[in-house]
Amino acid sequence: MKLQKILNRLQKLHPKEIDLSLDRIKNLCKKLGNPQNKIKVISVVGTNGKQSTINAIFSILKEAKIKCNVYTSPHIQRINERFVFNNLELNDNELSDLFEEVEKVNNNQLITFFEILTACYLHKAAQYPNNINLIEAGLFHRFDATNIFENNLASIVTSISKDHLDWLPKNKQTIEKIIFEKTSSLLSSNIIVSKQNTKNTIECIKKTISKNSSNKLFFNEDFSYSNGENGFFYYEDKFGGLKLPLPNILGQFQLDNISAAIATLRQLKLIINDQDIKKGIAKIKSIGRLQEINSGKLKNLVRNNKLILDGTHNEDGSRVLNEYLQTLDCKKHLIIGMMANKDHQKFISYFKDFSSLTTIDIPNQPNAISGKNLRKKFKNISNVKYKKSIKEAIKSVPLKENDLLIITGSLYLAGEVLNLN
Repeated sequence: MKLQKILNRLQKLHPKEIDLSLDRIKNLCKKLGNPQNKIKVISVVGTNGKQSTINAIFSILKEAKIKCNVYTSPHIQRINERFVFNNLELNDNELSDLFEEVEKVNNNQLITFFEILTACYLHKAAQYPNNINLIEAGLFHRFDATNIFENNLASIVTSISKDHLDWLPKNKQTIEKIIFEKTSSLLSSNIIVSKQNTKNTIECIKKTISKNSSNKLFFNEDFSYSNGENGFFYYEDKFGGLKLPLPNILGQFQLDNISAAIATLRQLKLIINDQDIKKGIAKIKSIGRLQEINSGKLKNLVRNNKLILDGTHNEDGSRVLNEYLQTLDCKKHLIIGMMANKDHQKFISYFKDFSSLTTIDIPNQPNAISGKNLRKKFKNISNVKYKKSIKEAIKSVPLKENDLLIITGSLYLAGEVLNLN
């Protein structure tokens, strides 16, 4: 209760949820003693795959007994997920104390919710100067609160695609503009560019960072992987090749993120051996991203059928998700809830050969599109139906033996599903 009261106060410090600027976060951090200049940082920017890449790095570093702090957003179930120090989430009391301390220093000055959360993280992180900080960039990066470092260990550029277009002028809602916003202000250190969707995207990234003096690594040029047999894949870079077990998480695309993670860690020449990498990728924790739900109240509703939860919410995510679904020899049933500012038709266009589609409302999200309106957006799809609640939707799906049920469309929906389960 105390934590929620503090959060409510912090959310009222600015009338807008997002107000792209670096002035407020810099001013507050200056009052806090500029903690951002006292920590070791690996920055992760991009559209898709940021958390998966961070999860892979985190898992490998834990195997190597290297302590980490981790800052990601949004959270799936609890805001504590965003605040990991010494490999552990802060508990409610620790988080409340941290928020109150920074709130007092801020002294009711105008600042967005994400900005003050970022300041809180940085203030705490400075207490662990030897830890490696894995920091996920927020919206676009150039004017994002996580872009106030003077130096870092590395910047990882994950897959970039169109998303959050409503924050760009109508005449600049292009992949080129998004790439500029995400990569033009990367620090000069090491830049590791993960696999991209198109040749145009990678060429645009190269052009944007061409004057950046960083050491640059590109997927398929400086590091790569290939599929093996019998549960293995092969990774290779200038330091040599590794035969690695397939990770414990679903989806071929995860190998893209894991490869970027390995390339980064090997480039930084940390004290990590091959066994740390092998064990680490077998223990990656991923919440709400191609996560199979194996037990719980909602799982009980589908009984012996497989239930998968995936928070993907943009066109590139849906394309990658569908590629995974196409590898499965079964009938697929979709339950979808989305935020209002997404390209709903583009999102659904990548899904092929599904047996049923149910739209739903996302509880507790005023910026979500209603399930009824989402159904109208999918009017060209035959037999699409609407159900108000997640439970009603699951119960309405005509599952038969070996059928798969997947719930997708939003990370906020993923959080609601996990809490209900």
